[in-house]
Amino acid sequence: MRIVLLGAPGSGKGTQANRLKLELHIPHVSTGDMLRAAVTAGTSIGRKAKAAMDAGQLVCDQILLAMLEERLSQEDMHDGFILDGYPRNLSQADALDHLLARIGQPLDAVVKLDVSNEAIIDRCRIRYAAEHRKDDDPLVVRGRLRIYAEQTAPLDDFYARRGLLQVVDGAHEPHEVTLRIKRALKLEPMVISD
Repeated sequence: MRIVLLGAPGSGKGTQANRLKLELHIPHVSTGDMLRAAVTAGTSIGRKAKAAMDAGQLVCDQILLAMLEERLSQEDMHDGFILDGYPRNLSQADALDHLLARIGQPLDAVVKLDVSNEAIIDRCRIRYAAEHRKDDDPLVVRGRLRIYAEQTAPLDDFYARRGLLQVVDGAHEPHEVTLRIKRALKLEPMVISD
């Protein structure tokens, strides 16, 4: 199964990707993790990404797409993958469609974790107090949520028009969200109540 996980920062994408990876036995592909690994390894792509990051710029779409193509073409990807952190905008979604068509691995589903901004800010506030991660500072989170609303939220319509979008309520305990995702993907039997 080939899945893209969408959701605002703090919605639980990383947590759910790791849980699904173990349950579905398919790799979790995080573009953020890939960038950090490429920079650490000093690969050609990593050096280009590092130059952009050192200059305070976002890593360009061409570099991200090249990294994705390299990773998605590896043997362990043939049974599927969970993509987290890409696409982040309509341009990237279009590029991803073309890449997946070229390598013969079209998406099976796009799962959006739907969590209110208030719940996300509360989650991040707790994490910030415990871990002191700068990206969990409530002021930073509010800014990231604005960017998400402007750039990434339009992907909902993009994937809904293709019949791929499954919206899952992500405001529950992690195990419950995983169960809801599996039901949305028709991997768990639906519970029918009277």
